[in-house]
Amino acid sequence: MATATLPSAPAPLADERIGRRSPFQKLLGRPEVGALVGAVVLFIFFSFVSSTFLQPNAFATVLYGSSTIGIMAVGVSLLMIGGEFDLSAGVAVISSALTASLFSWNFGVNVWVGVLLALVVSLGIGFVNGWILVKTKLPSFIVTLATFLMLTGLNLALTRAIGGAVSSPSIGAMDGFSAAKAIFASSVSIAGVDLKITVFYWVVLVLIASWVLLRTRVGNWIFASGGDANAARAVGVPVTATKIGLFMGVGFCGWLLGMHNLFAFDAVQSGEGVGNEFLYIIAAVIGGCLLTGGYGSAVGGAIGAFIFGMANKGIVYAQWNPDWFKFFLGLMLLLATIVNLIVKRRAELK
Repeated sequence: MATATLPSAPAPLADERIGRRSPFQKLLGRPEVGALVGAVVLFIFFSFVSSTFLQPNAFATVLYGSSTIGIMAVGVSLLMIGGEFDLSAGVAVISSALTASLFSWNFGVNVWVGVLLALVVSLGIGFVNGWILVKTKLPSFIVTLATFLMLTGLNLALTRAIGGAVSSPSIGAMDGFSAAKAIFASSVSIAGVDLKITVFYWVVLVLIASWVLLRTRVGNWIFASGGDANAARAVGVPVTATKIGLFMGVGFCGWLLGMHNLFAFDAVQSGEGVGNEFLYIIAAVIGGCLLTGGYGSAVGGAIGAFIFGMANKGIVYAQWNPDWFKFFLGLMLLLATIVNLIVKRRAELK
């Protein structure tokens, strides 16, 4: 007598939430991988085409140029991970420097008074940007574009009204200038090579930002706010405070860079800074930050800034026409973005 064979039960599907990923898969999932590959290739390339590139003093100049973008790229990267971006970041740097310079010169006070006032103003600009954003629900593009235009006008108008020119008056002889220069614009000699202090500030900011993103509750809030703000609110994430805090973080970075510009050159041109906001955003995007938010890293933004520094100075050391720099930067942006996208998709499929 034939017996019926019952169909076997299907094998249970593996739960992808508890699946293990190899170290290589985890590495591919990092947002800065594409930028790191690009940085290595660019470093090797300029090492071959220019004998000057690897000379200690020349490379110190590369690091300095990278740091002046990288300091701002730290704040901008965190802001972009949080789902927003700031078009006023470039002129806000100059606004900070002008605040310290014009206030100190006009009232004849110690320059440190102007430095502290500039910090308050920079944080205030960030707070206002964030507050308007969360209260009006307007896109950050509109809010910060308006701030960009207002600051551009204020920088020029107040500089002319107070100083009588388009650049701030010299404050090199004022009380406190030497001490402030030592803090914000000095050099540190290492093995006979002078490194600008901004390089060290840049590294410290990257380390702090990475720790915040990866090891603290605030980092989780930043990723959640950028990924889906409504869902983040539903699980108790303080999205409003997080976004305002991120804009203030950009303001702090702008203050630090503004003080360097002021005390490195003694005076500031009121029209400077226009267009630099795109360099900060480009560095963050090259480093793996998505314009849609919720993805990226501070290390990636630092690598993006380093790519900018290498391209900027490497073209000069190779004795190429510097007119090609913007084309080269745009090409690096496109290639790095494509590589980041491919790597991210490959990592998600495995």
